[in-house]
Amino acid sequence: MLCPPGDLMRTLYKCCLFIGLAAVVMTGAGRDVFESVRADRDAAPSADPNSEFWRGISGVAMVNDRMGQPAPGYRTEIRSRWTPENLYLLFICPYEKLWLKPDPDTKNETNRLWNWDVAEAFLGTDFENIRRYREFEVSPRGEWVDLAIDRTNPQPSGGWMWNSGFQVAARIDDERRIWYAEMRIPWRALFYDETKTAKPGLEVRANFFLSVGENKKSVTWQPTNNEKSFHVPEAFGILRLGR
Repeated sequence: MLCPPGDLMRTLYKCCLFIGLAAVVMTGAGRDVFESVRADRDAAPSADPNSEFWRGISGVAMVNDRMGQPAPGYRTEIRSRWTPENLYLLFICPYEKLWLKPDPDTKNETNRLWNWDVAEAFLGTDFENIRRYREFEVSPRGEWVDLAIDRTNPQPSGGWMWNSGFQVAARIDDERRIWYAEMRIPWRALFYDETKTAKPGLEVRANFFLSVGENKKSVTWQPTNNEKSFHVPEAFGILRLGR
């Protein structure tokens, strides 16, 4: 039996709508969103989740390793805030035994800091070339390194000679076996276009990691399914600026 023209058009419209919705669901699958909470003022990094700046701010939890398998005992919380000038990240990291670099230097950049216990943030604002992004690291004692990453055209130095101007704070709670780290990252270090500004709704491609112990255990926000590297930009989620 043939459908009347009106019914046929409605049926086709419903089918197209269903297909369109299915496409949205499929293309959005696996792209988790982490909302950064707007702050009314900037603040010096403190690495204190109970400070006025961080109190009551909810975040996301990292509970799996880079292969997507549970990482029991290492549930790491990440919180984020932002202002028009800076992006803030706070890491709350449980530990059993810390793997620390001898003779730490907190005044100068520490290349290859990733060989020790660190919290890492990978942030990219270039949605056309996702292989270009920034990497920021901080250790439990406040050592730091920042890198300009370009997986297509890597720099001979690996990008660590780049300087973002970001600031860090860290502290270790031996009694509770938790270490805390905070990053304050200037937006000017993240934007490739000088006319771009931070505003509500802005999205940044992002992933976060915790490297643990001499054997380099990993805890990851978005699993990379790569045993050898965290650098899988295709796996990044989204950090979105809230109102």
